[in-house]
Amino acid sequence: MKIPAHAPLHLLHQAATGTLATHTREPQGFPYPTLLPFAPDARHRPVILVSRLAEHTRNLQDDPRAGFLVAQFTGEDVLNAPRMTLLGRFEPSEGGAGTDPQAPLARRYLRYHPDAARYLALGDFTFWTMRVERLRYIGGFGAMGWLDGTDLDPLEPLTADEEEALIRFFEAHPARRDGLALLGVDRYGADLSIDGVRTRYVFEAPQGETQSLHAVLADCLARHAT
Repeated sequence: MKIPAHAPLHLLHQAATGTLATHTREPQGFPYPTLLPFAPDARHRPVILVSRLAEHTRNLQDDPRAGFLVAQFTGEDVLNAPRMTLLGRFEPSEGGAGTDPQAPLARRYLRYHPDAARYLALGDFTFWTMRVERLRYIGGFGAMGWLDGTDLDPLEPLTADEEEALIRFFEAHPARRDGLALLGVDRYGADLSIDGVRTRYVFEAPQGETQSLHAVLADCLARHAT
């Protein structure tokens, strides 16, 4: 197994959509793939917002086991593009069910996908989170392997309050320019929107303290000042 350090984790933050494969109810048991937007939660697990009437939602209610394909294509060479397949179970999300846009999980999801506010307003959509059991990462020729879901991130995640305090620090910083926004932050990197384009600012090392997170975010602002 030759997987670059934290590469699967960063890929989950770089992709905006994934392919969800559920088990059909009729005809029973067949894979049912569908393309969906998603956002990573504080533990880097895929979170999807789905209608109660959607076929994939009904499939998950009947059998929560699923596969989720995430990929980052930057050219025509698909086989050399970073990608991974996650295996696990989707469950209704704690702290994000229902239509309350002020719930912590909803606030985070809406930073990544602001257009989803119109779906929350319908009252029919709910959040589901994938509990990852295994994943297969392929970063290109010779860079591939399996990981247990528990190996994705051994560190304690930031709380919603900690993350939102860092976002307020970022937004109020005098070095921040118009068009630069912080969507989410964790101990390994920061998810940015730069003039409407999403990107990932990867930290040189995991950050365990609030003070060090302030420092790396200030460095991020300085690098994107123009």
